[in-house]
Amino acid sequence: MKPRTVTLTDNATGKQIELPVHEGQHGPAAIDIRSLYKELGYFTYDPGFMSTASCSSAITYIDGDEGVLMYRGYPIEQLAEHSTYLETCHLLLYGNLPSSDELSKFSRIIKEHSMLHEAIRRFYGGFRHDAHPMAIMVGVVGALSAFYHDNTDVHNPKHREISAHRLISKMPTIAAWSYKYATGQPFQYPDNNMGYTENFLKMMFSVPTEEYKPNPIFVRALDLILILHADHEQNASTSTVRLSGSSEANPFAAVSAGIASLWGPLHGGANEKVINMLEEIARTGDVNQYVKRAKDKDDPFRLMGFGHRVYKNYDPRAKIIRKMCHELLAELGAENQPLFDVALELERIATEDEYFVERKLYPNVDFYSGIILRAMGIPLNMFTVIFALARTVGWISHWNEMMDDPESRIGRPRQLYVGSAPREYVPIEQR
Repeated sequence: MKPRTVTLTDNATGKQIELPVHEGQHGPAAIDIRSLYKELGYFTYDPGFMSTASCSSAITYIDGDEGVLMYRGYPIEQLAEHSTYLETCHLLLYGNLPSSDELSKFSRIIKEHSMLHEAIRRFYGGFRHDAHPMAIMVGVVGALSAFYHDNTDVHNPKHREISAHRLISKMPTIAAWSYKYATGQPFQYPDNNMGYTENFLKMMFSVPTEEYKPNPIFVRALDLILILHADHEQNASTSTVRLSGSSEANPFAAVSAGIASLWGPLHGGANEKVINMLEEIARTGDVNQYVKRAKDKDDPFRLMGFGHRVYKNYDPRAKIIRKMCHELLAELGAENQPLFDVALELERIATEDEYFVERKLYPNVDFYSGIILRAMGIPLNMFTVIFALARTVGWISHWNEMMDDPESRIGRPRQLYVGSAPREYVPIEQR
């Protein structure tokens, strides 16, 4: 069968070119425009890359119109119900769900890499006591290349695998220590007798003077949050990791760049803004007033946690996490109920009010994840850190895929220049 093409005609010159059309497994086809500049002398103009596929990938698929999210072909709903975070990590990294033996081996490797070099402890002492944990993560993760430079040959698949294991396993320790440093409590070392999520909670909340056993529902809730945030296709931070890695920078530097991108309030900081909003509304007790403000185009106030850049339907992750939010708050009692009551009323309005329905401003995953993390006692400035912890496997999976892609090139976006026309230099005494 003849490959599908699109004929493009330059009306100014009458010249025509045939552009190949690539069909993916799902989703819209993509027009290959690589010959456009060579043949016609044009670039494409696409701010934010909203209509541009920067790569081909077999990791995650999103259908924003239908509210579909799949990891390696598995619906997120099935993974959330049946899988664990480490099993999901194996799936994203290797392409398939592991057998029992494969999962046991993978879990053992992750546990064995969970400790940090003792010299890294001294990095924390160089930060102010009130430093944002994300600032600490950017620095510490970037510095890992100084400690593990023995396995950073990006063209060696085994080296890439070792680096992936190190990042997945050490991120909980780095994250927990950033919290401990901010609170002035002693660092807690990983415990290889515990599961991945349990271990993180222990490093976060245990102290040497008391025995600590993580609440099982906390473990389930956090493991679910990690699964739901493990990957999300070519978002800003993942694209940052790919762009940084395209220069053949080491994986620790590339992931550090991804953490910096995630830190932005329009990306990973969204669930923190949800809590701030809910607390503000709860203090006044007037949900309708804030809804009215959200509808007013002249009012800068916006309801946080509604709508999504990609999903034009209900965020599938929100449906899953909403149920867990109910379970967790029922377990904890009335302490967090005022915030949840506000959240439920906002959700009801958003799903019934014509203004929100027409604009498809449905609750997204940030709407509920912030409530869960707050109920677990995790401070606001750690919310994005949890996101980074979850997304590490997605970042390193995309980086690894890119390094294996024969079509991968160093990232070099073009631009539409709108500056000054050519002009002559004028000596300073004549200006």
